[in-house]
Amino acid sequence: MFTPVRRRVRTAALALSAAAALVLGSTAASGASATPAPAPAPAPAPLKQGPTSVAYVEVNNNSMLNVGKYTLADGGGNAFDVAVIFAANINYDTGTKTAYLHFNENVQRVLDNAVTQIRPLQQQGIKVLLSVLGNHQGAGFANFPSQQAASAFAKQLSDAVAKYGLDGVDFDDEYAEYGNNGTAQPNDSSFVHLVTALRANMPDKIISLYNIGPAASRLSYGGVDVSDKFDYAWNPYYGTWQVPGIALPKAQLSPAAVEIGRTSLSTVADLARRTVDEGYGVYLTYNLDGGDRTADVSAFTRELYGSEAVYAP
Repeated sequence: MFTPVRRRVRTAALALSAAAALVLGSTAASGASATPAPAPAPAPAPLKQGPTSVAYVEVNNNSMLNVGKYTLADGGGNAFDVAVIFAANINYDTGTKTAYLHFNENVQRVLDNAVTQIRPLQQQGIKVLLSVLGNHQGAGFANFPSQQAASAFAKQLSDAVAKYGLDGVDFDDEYAEYGNNGTAQPNDSSFVHLVTALRANMPDKIISLYNIGPAASRLSYGGVDVSDKFDYAWNPYYGTWQVPGIALPKAQLSPAAVEIGRTSLSTVADLARRTVDEGYGVYLTYNLDGGDRTADVSAFTRELYGSEAVYAP
């Protein structure tokens, strides 16, 4: 039985208390004017051949640094190529009737301590993305009321990427609960405007799509298709194989998705083998924790890269 959507611990991530919120949205302007974080100078990572491997980390419970603790026994390359901070939120201000970018205390802690929590990964050659998720407040990527509103939220995202020296943004259109707080239902233009503006703001950064929710099925509007503005898209259903419905080359897609510690090792290996056999270029994992997960990681690195994984606590 696979996990149909993320089985996530998000006590803090989905907190609705304004008193507990650490908000970027209304203060995003100050972030925009702040001096951008200096671009890290990563040491050249040992080369490896094979798909791009992705690790989502629930930072409410686990450290981003866990992603950098796994290397390949054969050649020493990183087991993971992309680390995703899970997760910031799109929240809704009922007073101004606008969406804003919100960081709970755990996400904020990672970002504020980028020197120790993010830069070490980047210096290993691992890209670090910020995932953005709905928060039950009615605000989502698919219901901005205007192009101006979508562009304003895109600026908050790109400002955060610049301020904290990140490598990009991941969109996850779950838990928005469209219609709450008097918000609108999804429309066809919203996500197209958002992605178009974000790509214009950060042409050289990564934009990825967790292929779920109303936004994921609304990639074209008014003759504009934003599919090619994404660097990656992946299957959101752990323990399964499902090709994302987006017009990207196989090299940028992950039909495989596994949850570390919950997807069986045989399924992890089978999906990795199928990724290689069918010519796909990405392999998605979720919920890397602080334990020694060498068996889980090796189950896919053997198939993707021909090597066992080595864990360094």
